Amino acid sequence: MALIALYLDEDVHPRLATILRERGFDVLTTAEAGMLGKSDPGQLEFAASQGRAILTHNVRDYVRLAQHYARQNRPHAGIIVSDQLPLRELLRRILRLMTALSAEEMANRFEWLSNYK
Repeated sequence: MALIALYLDEDVHPRLATILRERGFDVLTTAEAGMLGKSDPGQLEFAASQGRAILTHNVRDYVRLAQHYARQNRPHAGIIVSDQLPLRELLRRILRLMTALSAEEMANRFEWLSNYK
């Protein structure tokens, strides 16, 4: 059972990546990937090409992108959406998700982080 590799959209605080790495998770930020300012479809395409689930606060656009990918039967490593939360709460919820699901289970899924309170 492989752990989820995570890609943080540019609207997610990069400190989250540092904390998750300290706990042994594979996390990449948009800045580290040289993807700052790229479109949402470009971000998801990049995440999918790298086998990484994307975490974003951009709920509205990623709901549409997930629907588009599903209609076209395009694979991705997962889409995780969350409201803007304090860093501590965001960390708590993402840890719950990442310990509950494997990378294989996360593939092609759309997850609301609010389900992991």
